[in-house]
Amino acid sequence: MQVYDTPNIRNIALAGHQGCGKTSLIEAFLFLTGAINRMGSVEDHNTVCDYDEDEKARGMSINTALAPVEVGDLKINLLDTPGFTDFQGDVQQAIRVSDAVMVLVDAVSGPEVGTEMAFQFADNFEQPIVLVINKMDRENASFERTLEAVRERFPDHKFVPVMLPIGEQADFSGVVNVLTRKAYRAEGKERSEPPADMADAIEAAHTFLTEAAAETSDELIEKYFGTGELDYDEVREGMRSAARDADHKTIPVFVTSATHNIGTYPLLEALGVYVDSAENRRAAWVTPDGEREFLNTPQKSDGEIAGYVFKEYTDKFGTLSFFRLFSGAVKSNDGVYVPNRDKDERFGQLMILRGNQQIQVDEIRAGDIGVVAKLRETHVGDTLTNHGNQKRLLSPSFEEPVYAVAVHPKTQADSAKLGTTLNALTDADQTLRWRQDTLTHETILEGMGGIHLDIAIKRAERLGCNIETSIPKIPYQETITQVAEAEYTHRKQTGGAGQYARVNLRVEPLEPSEPFEFASEIFGGAVSQQFVGSTEKGVRQALEGGVIAGFPVVGVKAVIYDGKEHPVDSKDVAFQVAGRGAFKEAVRGAKPMLLEPMMTVKITIPEDNMGDIMGDMTTRRGIVQGMDSIAGRSIVTAIAPLAEMQRYSNDLRSMTSGRGVFTMEFSHYDRMPEHLSKPIVEAYTDHDDD
Repeated sequence: MQVYDTPNIRNIALAGHQGCGKTSLIEAFLFLTGAINRMGSVEDHNTVCDYDEDEKARGMSINTALAPVEVGDLKINLLDTPGFTDFQGDVQQAIRVSDAVMVLVDAVSGPEVGTEMAFQFADNFEQPIVLVINKMDRENASFERTLEAVRERFPDHKFVPVMLPIGEQADFSGVVNVLTRKAYRAEGKERSEPPADMADAIEAAHTFLTEAAAETSDELIEKYFGTGELDYDEVREGMRSAARDADHKTIPVFVTSATHNIGTYPLLEALGVYVDSAENRRAAWVTPDGEREFLNTPQKSDGEIAGYVFKEYTDKFGTLSFFRLFSGAVKSNDGVYVPNRDKDERFGQLMILRGNQQIQVDEIRAGDIGVVAKLRETHVGDTLTNHGNQKRLLSPSFEEPVYAVAVHPKTQADSAKLGTTLNALTDADQTLRWRQDTLTHETILEGMGGIHLDIAIKRAERLGCNIETSIPKIPYQETITQVAEAEYTHRKQTGGAGQYARVNLRVEPLEPSEPFEFASEIFGGAVSQQFVGSTEKGVRQALEGGVIAGFPVVGVKAVIYDGKEHPVDSKDVAFQVAGRGAFKEAVRGAKPMLLEPMMTVKITIPEDNMGDIMGDMTTRRGIVQGMDSIAGRSIVTAIAPLAEMQRYSNDLRSMTSGRGVFTMEFSHYDRMPEHLSKPIVEAYTDHDDD
């Protein structure tokens, strides 16, 4: 493959709900441009973009795949993103490095959760959108119904058809370009006259398209009012301007059947004229002070190097790093600097990937997407630049994880690899996180859903670390509800000097969010100041280990008000032991209880699922805080216990047929009902007795 200059490059991310046909559309593009000899299918597990074994096994995209196609003098880098919401991190990263987002919508199902996700991410990065209504050959497919649903779902955008379908469902036989008023029938590339009975619809769409383009500049609108027409290039330029304009938010609309290769050729042609070239993509540095400034030489091959690593893929041969070059040019064996890690990096052989096919190239120029193997210091989200440049390119911000597992190495050998492997997983996917939970003493891996973490565990195995998982323990806390006192005497005699300490301690409840307090009311020297400090040490030790269920004690004040010491046998360790004992006895007498973590949950669902979701939330002890409705979607905000929400993503998917999504973040700790906390306390007591 030749090396392309920036004006001749287009980078387009394909996004949309799972099953809308992204992978199949790219397969059609590859076939049309001669990159492949026959079209594969998702069902047969032989497409170019779904090459990973996990993708073939599940029949769905789980990685962003790169598939460049060459059309005339243009190179179009197509990024096939996953439609399943668990893998939204890949979608964001792909959109981050693109010049436009092609959003596919199923002509039967209409806009779904994945559609909304794609629009949101495109808006976040101020990316222009191209809408494709796909699967027009299917039973019950409707162009008009789908377009109306999209307009209702996204009322802030203006949708302008560029293509109209010739027929629908089994009768879908081609498309009409409303700008040129020419038809493309079946799989053909040749233009012909459109059906006569479509004349009125074509003229109405032509007028609508021309007016939308004219509205973008005073010059175009003046010409349109004067002549009643614009030429093809003026319309296309107007549409490109409108797509970039935040006030217009204009979106060209196309129609296809990817699997039957109908409407795909005129769409591919249109991408070259309705999507801006890579040279018009602006990018901004983030300075060490957090300020943003635009690149001095954006999309210039002779400028400073500004590259962004947006994906890693690891197989048995090693790790491949995918990067978009926003400025400058790099060659094989070049050295670059990674400011995120303050490290120098040296490239090996540069490549272009088409699915998993590696095509070696000598140079990557500004605006293009390249791949390099076995980088040592660089990971997803990192910037590649000239040595000494401390500025970075902005990385996406991600939602908090909503699904977690506790991970356990299967063998001692796996235990030694666990930390390194988890670091490798989270370096490659910024929506994955891992941590050591200090409250439950578990290693926790967090992500965006069950399938997301299942795939991560399989990747860990490929990295040589075998992991078992379990549902994480809930990090409860213990507190007290009333004042109580206790006396504890520690006496130990071993033949020589013994140990002796007596502590009289009072505990008082505080708000759980208040820090622990320790005070002394000792008068007359019953306990010396030195041993008051020893008592406090013992009490603080007991705080961490808990009293009734092994969880940290919060919301408590401890006061030593009396005690006794021995002139020979009293020592630091004795008062520590007595302090622990007195504190535990006092807590047991202060009506202790468990506190459980409460989460703020925001659920977005179709309106017809509202009743099911509300009822289900009640059974989870959730308290609804508010409800809203936006364009056929309901948004429910609730407070619910973490214990009831750990596997909610699976249940929500089941209740809404995959159309519901949610976010979750910690809110506060609250009292746990006694009938639910009692089994936890009893289980701890029984274990403690053993």
